[in-house]
Order: sequence, then structure tokens, then C-alpha cells
Amino acid sequence: MNNATISVNPTETICDFLQQIGIKVHKEPVNEETFLPGILIKHGELVIDESKLKYPGDILHEAGHIAVMTPDERKLSYGNVGQPADAQKALGEEIMAICWSYAALSKLNLPINCVFHEDGYKGASDWLIEEYEKGNYIGSATLQWIGLCYDVQTAQSKNARPFPSMIKWLRD
Repeated sequence: MNNATISVNPTETICDFLQQIGIKVHKEPVNEETFLPGILIKHGELVIDESKLKYPGDILHEAGHIAVMTPDERKLSYGNVGQPADAQKALGEEIMAICWSYAALSKLNLPINCVFHEDGYKGASDWLIEEYEKGNYIGSATLQWIGLCYDVQTAQSKNARPFPSMIKWLRD
């Protein structure tokens, strides 16, 4: 993984990528409390308040939540989406969002600490960095199950690239 310094404007790089893959981004004030400062999920789109945004990589994490939702779930999503009533579903979606954001930062050639920064993941950022850099792609099996990527064996049989390359970025 690339440990280079974060690009001059990672927010723009990330937002351009999200627009290209079909996640709309709006830059405007967010006047309500959100789980990650300055980022609101609103009906499958992201509202970003750059004056409140602490870490650009958090945009990728929240986009990951949108990406792993079904289209119907995206339409209904609002606010802190990582907390549905079903705790197992919430955990699965969180793991997929983490893994998806790793694939996105790999695609964008951003450093791993852009997403896995010191204030994130309840103190587990260093562990996540270590695991992903070892190739232990936590959550990739579930991303494959929903049709977004291939593991090494499946990729070889299909003459494709394995995770962190993606077949597509949004769940059908």
C-alpha cells in the first residue's frame, strides 16, 4: 500500500471519484449532528460540510455504507446509517464499508491512513492498517458475496483482478 503523503486536495479527489461511480456529492452546510463531523448521508447521496469535516477519508467510509446498500435501502437512507435495529446487519455493513473504503483508497492511490486515521475505528486503526497491508482483507468475502469484487481464486478463473480491484462500486 502507498504510504505517501495525502494529495494536495484529497477531498476533491474523493468527491470526483464518488461522482464518477454514481454517488452524488453536495457541498453545503450540515446543521445537524452526524456520526462523522461534516458528513450526512441523505437518500443515497452525501452532503459534505467542508468547514466541519475532520478527515477526508471519512467521506470514503460513509460512501462505503451507501455503496453496500441495496438501491431501495439507498433511497430510504438518512443520517447515521450504520446503526440499523438489526445489530448483525449493522456489523456486516460496517465491515463491508471499511473494506470498500480500502478498495477505494487503493484505486485513488491515497495513503492508507487517509481512511484509517488515528481518531477512527475506536482505536483499531493501527490494527486495520496492519491487517490490510498483510493482505488480510477483512470484509472482502462479503463484498464478493454481494457482487462487488473477486477473491484471488475466482479472479484467476475469470481472468480478472482480485480485491482490492472491484468489479463494480455499487451494489445492485
